[in-house]
Amino acid sequence: MKQLVVFIRKEFYHVFRDRRTLLILFGLPTAQIMLFGYALSSEVKNISLAIVDFSKDVASQQIVGKIQSSTYFTIQQSTMSYGDMERAFLKGKIKAALVFPTDFYDDLQHVKKAQIQIITDASDPNTATTITNYLTRIVGDYQQEMNQNARVPYQIVTEMRMLYNPDMNGSLNFIPGVLALILMIVCTTLTSVSIVREKELGTMEVLLVSPFQPILVLIAKAVPYLVLSLLDFVLILVLAVFVLHMPIRGSVSLLFAESTLFIICCLSLGLMISNVTSSQQVAMLVSMMGMMLPTILFTGFIFPLENMPVPLQIIANVVPSRWYYLIVKAIMLKGLGLGAVWKETLILMGMTLALLGISLKNFKIRLA
Repeated sequence: MKQLVVFIRKEFYHVFRDRRTLLILFGLPTAQIMLFGYALSSEVKNISLAIVDFSKDVASQQIVGKIQSSTYFTIQQSTMSYGDMERAFLKGKIKAALVFPTDFYDDLQHVKKAQIQIITDASDPNTATTITNYLTRIVGDYQQEMNQNARVPYQIVTEMRMLYNPDMNGSLNFIPGVLALILMIVCTTLTSVSIVREKELGTMEVLLVSPFQPILVLIAKAVPYLVLSLLDFVLILVLAVFVLHMPIRGSVSLLFAESTLFIICCLSLGLMISNVTSSQQVAMLVSMMGMMLPTILFTGFIFPLENMPVPLQIIANVVPSRWYYLIVKAIMLKGLGLGAVWKETLILMGMTLALLGISLKNFKIRLA
């Protein structure tokens, strides 16, 4: 045990002397959580909208006023012809247009029915659908205000309730995924170069001729990064809660324990990569680039797994960050306990033990 403590202390000294490691450990996660927290969002804002108003009556002006008061649209031009609208679409100056026909208000008053045309740029289908929903909701709110004093025999009112995210804040979905992404990349990258660095520096011979057991070498390599990664997790969590306003409705201690398990899993993966690679460049390339794409694709916080083909859904099950993402969402957003995430916890534990076993098996006690 004394030898293990000495070796762990040596690893701490090595980490603290390496400014690049400290930058990756604390600087990179801080930048990523701030950047992704503000940049990644499913909401569409500042939409360039053109108004083609052939009616120019009270009703059309009131609807345009409600659109202007919303935070989603920026009206480029309130009076525009069809020709100007088409040219604006071609040049990419507008994303949508709202067309009021002639006698819009008269039809609304006498016929009790009027039409509004919504035109969107469907080169991006998801954005076009979102814009259409926004405009439809604004027009629906205006119609509901007009019908307050109207006598209607039957009226069906649909009341919506958004669970766990009533404000429909897109960041609340992305922050748990970004947390999994950051921990996966940082923890895996740092430990992936730990053993291969000893090989390149020529200090592996000292470890091999010492009475140190291989399992103790792996533990000593992982413990400093485990402690620093936990500090990194606390830093990310503080930024997410106090800067990005991410709620924690569940147990903080459970979240910390699950994050510790996930960090150990990532460290085990990094040790496995370090054992099978021959240079630090290759180890960093495999850990950083090789882990980033699967984490983004198969975690589920950007691309829904349900929409993927079955083979890709099966592949997603072997990505540790997928299960950690489900755990974080369940604890932070839904306030659930261990009884709801026990299956994901067992899967992460199994992955951790398997990766540790592979790392120990591939740890070569001979350089030749």
